[in-house]
Amino acid sequence: MARSGRSQSTVDEPLPLRPPGAPARLLFFGLVAAGTLLAWYGLTRWGGLPGFLLPSPAAVGDRFLVALRDGSLVRHTGVTLSEVLAGLGLGVVAGASLGYGLAKSPRAERLLSPYIIASQAVPIVAIAPLLIIWLGPGRPSKILISALIVFFPILISTIAGIRSVPNDLRDLMRSLRATRSQTLRLLEAPAAAPFFLGGLKIGSTLAVIGAVVGEFVGADEGLGFLVNLGRGLYDTALVFTALLVLVAMALGLYSLASVLERKTLRWREVGKDH
Repeated sequence: MARSGRSQSTVDEPLPLRPPGAPARLLFFGLVAAGTLLAWYGLTRWGGLPGFLLPSPAAVGDRFLVALRDGSLVRHTGVTLSEVLAGLGLGVVAGASLGYGLAKSPRAERLLSPYIIASQAVPIVAIAPLLIIWLGPGRPSKILISALIVFFPILISTIAGIRSVPNDLRDLMRSLRATRSQTLRLLEAPAAAPFFLGGLKIGSTLAVIGAVVGEFVGADEGLGFLVNLGRGLYDTALVFTALLVLVAMALGLYSLASVLERKTLRWREVGKDH
């Protein structure tokens, strides 16, 4: 009877909800995109707005093809993408390195945290002109601006991840006479990976913002330059074209970070199944 009671209670337990699969997410994304396009078309068709204020989807598509054929869109996209990737890499290395050091040394964190917080209190749009003046309007200034905006979330996520390691596991590694590098590789890095990868997903989108802010302030190439050019010429279709490419770039980087997170943390799903 006890066995049957246990079986009955097992049967009555609700099954855990699973997140929607890739086909469902793609279907939802397609429906949202189609609805947005229809609303956009209706607003331009019957809203009475002039084309220089809100171009139609067809006008933006035509402008996209023109910029693609003359090579300007590919060239400016390549410039911005190179700045974003370099800034993201620099911000990740600097944030993770300093975050690990601060997590291991609370005294150093108490000394440096006021300066780090103060640096984040100043908007990046206020720092960007100074960096343009000091480093010039070339790519290094845009890379540094992008790295600065990526730095903080990587720093905080690294500190939180390293400090999430339970003390009893640290004691176990000491009892096994593990070296500092072994402790980092076998214990701290796997434990901090969920936090770090979460910060990386945020940083991958912020890197795009940092590069474009730098291009807004001063540049003669890049997607931010295209936005400024379209604004000055009242070529709103060009502005929309550059913005849509920026959105696609941010979504692509975020998706790559999500795939990396899924691949890296697959061991957690295996552990849950067992």
